[in-house]
Amino acid sequence: MAPEYGAAPRWSIRQLDVGPSGSYTGGVPAGPAPPPDDTRRPPPASAETVLPTPVTARLAAWLREQGVAFRLLEHAPVFTSEEAARVRQTPLEAGAKALVLQAGERAVQVVVPGHRRVDNARLREILGIRTLRFAIPDELLALTGCAPGAVPPFGNLFGLPVLVDEELAGRDEIAFNAGSNAASIVMHAADFLRLSGARVERLAKT
Repeated sequence: MAPEYGAAPRWSIRQLDVGPSGSYTGGVPAGPAPPPDDTRRPPPASAETVLPTPVTARLAAWLREQGVAFRLLEHAPVFTSEEAARVRQTPLEAGAKALVLQAGERAVQVVVPGHRRVDNARLREILGIRTLRFAIPDELLALTGCAPGAVPPFGNLFGLPVLVDEELAGRDEIAFNAGSNAASIVMHAADFLRLSGARVERLAKT
């Protein structure tokens, strides 16, 4: 199913397409597609221009090693799901909002669509716990090496169990911040589910 794209973003953006073989298939600025007979294409962006943090570089390298296709985007920093959807030109519903929570004595990662919020009562029931809170910035940095809002949904890379909302799991593509508020990845949801080992549950308020 083809992704639905919104209005053109206000910010500049660099795109680096990565194929299943791990080779770069070309860096193309976001925006309206060129005419079919227009073969002009800028040179590929270098890895340095699209890997703002060590976590971004680690994640991109790991995905290449796993042989999955994904698009790595560099853009101006975004701090809300709505801003991210606009700059990525992807639906808000495709945004994978990755949250790290302290569930009792352990940390877990919960991933919900960008337009949804976590149903705390439901999550406590699923995990069999009574206390639940968001990780504070210092805890988040220690656990993932990321600032708030920048954590990718691959909590398994940080030793965290991953739970994903069933609505997001049912999409064709998902998009998420990739270790930085200025870098995003777009990839197939099926590849994300397979590589993250995520447990699919009804987690979001509707």
